[in-house]
Amino acid sequence: MQKNKCSREGCSKDASFQCPVCLKLKLDGYFCSQECFKLVWPSHKLLHVSNSKDATYDPFPSFRYTGKLRACYPLSPKRIVPDSIPRPDYAESGISISEQKARSTRIQVLSPKEIEGMRTVCRLAREVLDIAARALKVGITTDEIDEIVHNACIVRNSYPSPLNYYNFPKSVCTSINEVICHGIPDKTVLKDGDIVNIDVTLYHNGFHGDLNETYIVGDKIDENGKKLVKVTKECLDLAIKMVKPGVLYRDLGSVIDKNAKKNGFSVVRTYCGHGINSLFHCAPNVPHYANNKTPGVIKPGHVFTIEPMINEGSYHDTTWPDNWTAATRDGKRSAQFEHTLLVTENGCEVLTARLPDSPGI
Repeated sequence: MQKNKCSREGCSKDASFQCPVCLKLKLDGYFCSQECFKLVWPSHKLLHVSNSKDATYDPFPSFRYTGKLRACYPLSPKRIVPDSIPRPDYAESGISISEQKARSTRIQVLSPKEIEGMRTVCRLAREVLDIAARALKVGITTDEIDEIVHNACIVRNSYPSPLNYYNFPKSVCTSINEVICHGIPDKTVLKDGDIVNIDVTLYHNGFHGDLNETYIVGDKIDENGKKLVKVTKECLDLAIKMVKPGVLYRDLGSVIDKNAKKNGFSVVRTYCGHGINSLFHCAPNVPHYANNKTPGVIKPGHVFTIEPMINEGSYHDTTWPDNWTAATRDGKRSAQFEHTLLVTENGCEVLTARLPDSPGI
């Protein structure tokens, strides 16, 4: 009987250990040891993808994940945006030159025409988020959510703002359980009891509209998970009530921080709200924690987001090797809600406000 030889190039030792995925796919994949298997894993795993459309793999097998979630590749091909749809300056290059030129603490006051542009794109963004939320169910993948969002943007003659923004590969961010933000849609299947944040941004007629919500998948969520989602939305609502001319941007974090801590949670400090208009991100920065030093006074015509990220445990975060996915350092869950706001003479208008039939809470 002929003995199997190790599949690693340069190793001719007899091999009795077979790659478990190769075994499932009925492929040759024998190794003399775990050491040889680990050495060739980055290239060997590609055989699984080429031989089965259903095969998945973790692209970062040596990364120390903080929770149970793992990246689930391969990613689907980059989705196509018709040439007829206007796109932001980073759509091809991945770099927003306009944002880099505009870097300053000066906060733009929008004209009436610009405000109408923001109203339109934010209404469309709300429609797209609601479409994605209605599709949520146990067993759907985050890549399928991405496809739904992408297609809904195209139908509305809009470009999905995240796509190729500093090389982000997808049209929406999907952040599950311990992922705080910027989760990349992949082959991950949503399970009963998961919480998932869907972060949608559209670019339409020269303006961006940005919002997100956290949803509960199925009905097996525990009480603390329900509480986390509820309190996070409360934090956003409390901050919105503060928005009016004359208020300091740095003071918005105080009410968020107070409500989160009162309920036993913490506020993420690495990521914050931001100005938004013809640029995806611009001044002001809007931190969500107390005693921050961000400059700026709220004035009529300002448009910006508030988007608190509230953690079940510590506020500390870590980033996956994809350079996008931010996760809690302790592996506990995180939730987030976001609105785009227009400052008026007496308060603010929530441009991405929920509709009477919007899913979620």
